[in-house]
Parts: sequence; C-alpha cells; structure tokens
Amino acid sequence: MGFVYDPGQLRTFLTVAQTLSFTRAAGRLGVRQSTVSQHVRRLEQAAGQPLFSRDTHSVQLTESGEAMLGFARTILAAHERASAFFGGTRLRGRLRFGVSEDFVLTRLPEILRSFRQEHPEVDLELTVELSGTLHEQLAAGLLDLVLAKRRAGDIHGELVWRSSLAWIGAPRLRVDPDRPVPLILYPPPAITRSRALDALGAQGRAWRVACTSSSLSGLTAAAHAGLGVMAHTRGLVPQGLVPVTARAGLPELGEVDFVLVHGRRQAGAQEAADALADAILTGGDRLQRPA
Repeated sequence: MGFVYDPGQLRTFLTVAQTLSFTRAAGRLGVRQSTVSQHVRRLEQAAGQPLFSRDTHSVQLTESGEAMLGFARTILAAHERASAFFGGTRLRGRLRFGVSEDFVLTRLPEILRSFRQEHPEVDLELTVELSGTLHEQLAAGLLDLVLAKRRAGDIHGELVWRSSLAWIGAPRLRVDPDRPVPLILYPPPAITRSRALDALGAQGRAWRVACTSSSLSGLTAAAHAGLGVMAHTRGLVPQGLVPVTARAGLPELGEVDFVLVHGRRQAGAQEAADALADAILTGGDRLQRPA
C-alpha cells in the first residue's frame, strides 16, 4: 500500500516553496520552524527524494520539488472539494476582490476560475488597479480582499511571496549617465513609482518623466518603444523587456512583498474571502509564472 500524503504536510511544503524560507513559512502558518522542518522531512521521506536544496543562506526547489508542486496542488484541491461536499457547506454572497495589475499576465485567472467552479453561488467582483489605490479602496470599505504590493513600513497582510524590484527596459536601450533618467511610471499612489523616485533621489540622480500610464499594457508598450526605464517586479518582467540596472548605473530598488489583506468583515463575505485567500496561498507559486 502506497503512502497517503498528509494535507498538512503538503500545505507546509507549498508555503515553503512560495516563500523560499522555513522561517517565513512558519510565520505564515503560525507554527514553529521546527514543525515546518518536520513536515518537510516527513514529506521527503514519503517521496523518497529531497524536495529542497538548502544551506545557511538559501532554500531552492529541487527537480523533484518542482514536480511535487503540481501533485500537492491537485491533492489539496481534491481535499477541499471533498470537505465542502461532505461538509454540506455552500458559500454564498458577494465578494469584492481587488488585485494588482502585476498579476494580470500570470496564472491568477486559473485560480479564480477554480474558485468559481468550487463556489458557483459566490458573486465575485474583480477590481484590477494600482496597489496603492487598492489599499485606499480597502480602507474605505469598498473591497473585501486585496492581493497587492505592501507599502513601505506597512506590517499588515499575509505574505504570498517576496520579490526584488528591478529597472527594466528594451534590450537596446542605453541610459546616458550625464542626462536625466527617462522614467516610465504609474501615476500616484503607485508603490513602484514612489520606490523609483525615492531611490533616484537618494542617489542624487536627475530624472524626467517619459511616459505615465495607469495600465501595465501602456507602460510595457512605452518600454518596448525605448522611451525609458520602469521599475518592475523582477519575477514578473514582461516578455521582450530586460533588466538594465547594471549597465545604467541605476540604484537598487530593494524588495517588495505581495500580500493578501482582508477588509472590514462584511456579512456574507467573510467566509468567501477566507476561501479565496486559501486558494491563492495554496497556488501562490503560480502567480510568479506567466500564463
């Protein structure tokens, strides 16, 4: 008889795979780091192969770990469907979900489609906006759940994944160090905009606005045209654009956290928001990959 994979161990594995950190995984799951290590060790024993390569500085998925991602998601999705079916609970109501434009070109639609199939009686209203705008709408009570970048100094939200920011542009773009940096920017209150301007200000580097657009497609088109550089999540660089930091002498932009933040607990929306948050956390690694 084959080993039956434990859902708790699989959830721990997915959390480590998304955060690439046993410490951050323990914080998200609300358990000790020793518990995370134990879950991963038992899952590796069941699989008969190492799922992570780790040292004192980093944690990375092995080839077997990459394969386990798909199996883990499938098993957990089946487990959730069975629990909902035999538990006799059907979610209903309206869920107002806000998501950053960063995820439009990733596999978020697959996660939302699965959520709709599992909870057909939930009316899902999707808002795609700048992260800063989403946080404002959440505070105003206009949204129930938000998936967006976390603002500097903010401690709220459940970490989905962390990435560094990078300056990106067209492959042949050359930034003249003796002239103001041509910037392609979201309008305020975009988080990448403020991060870019703060970094250039700290460096004492002059800049000018070459293009402003509230849509990722508009910014991407301007970058493809060679109008300038834009600050963007390194793990979500649009096709055809490349990092330009090294050859342009531009300042480092640091890391950014993508988090889930719940709004005011509205009647009928709390359980639906919790269910969608669980689905996003379970499939969070897919948000880093293009559709």
